[in-house]
Amino acid sequence: MTLRRARALTAVLLLTGCVLTVGPTAASAAEPTPPPATGRTVLAEGHLDLGPRLDHGHWTIGIRDDSGAAPVWRDPADVVLQAVQAAAVTVPADQRFSFLGRPGARVWLLPQVQQDGVLWPGWNSQDPSILHLVDREVTWQLESVRGPGRFVLFLNGSFGTPQILFDSAEPLPQETGIEVDSHVHGNWAFTRPGSYQLGIRMTARSTAGAHYDGRAVLRLSVGSQDPQRAFAPAATPAAQAPPAPAAPESQAAGSQAPESQAAGSQAPESQAPESQAAGSHTAGGHGGPGPVLVAGAAAAAAALAAAAWTILARTRRTTPEAAEQHSE
Repeated sequence: MTLRRARALTAVLLLTGCVLTVGPTAASAAEPTPPPATGRTVLAEGHLDLGPRLDHGHWTIGIRDDSGAAPVWRDPADVVLQAVQAAAVTVPADQRFSFLGRPGARVWLLPQVQQDGVLWPGWNSQDPSILHLVDREVTWQLESVRGPGRFVLFLNGSFGTPQILFDSAEPLPQETGIEVDSHVHGNWAFTRPGSYQLGIRMTARSTAGAHYDGRAVLRLSVGSQDPQRAFAPAATPAAQAPPAPAAPESQAAGSQAPESQAAGSQAPESQAPESQAAGSHTAGGHGGPGPVLVAGAAAAAAALAAAAWTILARTRRTTPEAAEQHSE
């Protein structure tokens, strides 16, 4: 990647902010709940959202897939999210983004701004089944990460300062809040190609005091490998290991560490089960653009149009003990 493109990436990052929509939207207020889809699929481009919903009364985490002619809900166990080679970018020479690796290092980014040919994942709490059920917010936790490199999910403020929501280099679990009837997009960064598994959990309390709790494993394929490889069963829990550093720019675009080598440098799962634990209910839209590591005047112009949006998302981290207390 050229120095000119790296400078363009820095300019875009400095001038853009995250997108959060709050209040009734076409997706949350007018549209009926999309039907479920079955069968395994790889999603490599288009829009999707991760979020909770009630499926026949059971709290479940689903993927709302908007990439086709009509939206559908998919089970995360049946989906691989693919970061294709077009998602590979260079870390800018800006100290604020040093968490992505050395300047000039290659990372794979599913961006906050929609980019042609690259998957655009977000998250929302707008399904009609929970819209008037949840009290204030959904708590989203990252419980485990398994993969050949580091995973970071981050937003950018209106002055370009990154706000890290999840970082696999830090102790797990970590958590952030999703306000009711909100829809957010962020930057999903991966420092090495290969297969990743993200163990996640979403919990909430209803306005009547009931507790809802569900888990899922997100599967991602990064780089030029066959994305079907990412459908491998979720690994058994193991001690967390430090993630591998970002791949240098000199690394071939399609190159990948051997399977045995990747396994040795993975950050293994800490506790996420394969099953979603959906339905553990006990008594008691579409967003717009944000920052993206892409070059060109067209991308920068689109990003600038979103700079006026206000960051309303908040993030917090917990120790395992605090997370346990929170879920009780």
